[in-house]
Amino acid sequence: MTDAARPRFPWILTVVCALALAALLSLGVWQVQRLQWKEGLIREAEAAADLPAVSLYEALGAPGGPEFRKVTVDCPGLPTAPWVELRSIHDGVAGVRLISACRPDRMNFPVLIDRGFVPETISARPPVQASDAPYTVQGEVRLVPPPGPISPPADGRIFYARDIPSMGEALGVGLPAPHTVYATVSTNPEWAALQPSAPPAAFSNNHLGYAATWFGLAIALVGFYIALLRRKQSPQAAALREQGDREKELS
Repeated sequence: MTDAARPRFPWILTVVCALALAALLSLGVWQVQRLQWKEGLIREAEAAADLPAVSLYEALGAPGGPEFRKVTVDCPGLPTAPWVELRSIHDGVAGVRLISACRPDRMNFPVLIDRGFVPETISARPPVQASDAPYTVQGEVRLVPPPGPISPPADGRIFYARDIPSMGEALGVGLPAPHTVYATVSTNPEWAALQPSAPPAAFSNNHLGYAATWFGLAIALVGFYIALLRRKQSPQAAALREQGDREKELS
């Protein structure tokens, strides 16, 4: 076999495959990490669902934080408090959620209360008037992440994402807590259009399947690279290269 016919190591192919392999493995590891996070979140939600309701003040100071806890919050005048609207979908129906502010006793910052969902076919809204009548709302606590960079900005008092600071500003209460309390009992039982609800504590958990997909693609890539390398180094391939070199010399 001549030097020209000897198989040349495929450096370019090797570099490309190595980069692709690193990317696939990184995605697989990331999905494993997401799997562990999601399983922890599910365990946390299930444990919180079995706990009795406590005051929001107690929940905020509880070990592990208040996420998913059932709470009661003293919010004087909440049934007639000002609200902003958050565009939303509930059980496949488009509409808005009404968000009001509350400053509970023993807390130095306001908390937003998600009073519930109103279908877009309903144009009426609960009355708004100043009141300090005692009222205790029952609900569940959720930590609200900041809106994404592509979320549309608010249109006056109509919001398209849970922008906590902007909602607090629109309601004139300053910067609220990062947690929102979702009412689970209607703040306005005389107004049936308002549907109180908390996000479900069940989470889709497909991260194991995603991780298996990325790791499977990584194994397939390694197999493809090895097969291609063996093919380039086989005697038949070398003979074909040598024959091609001779034809070039004769032409």
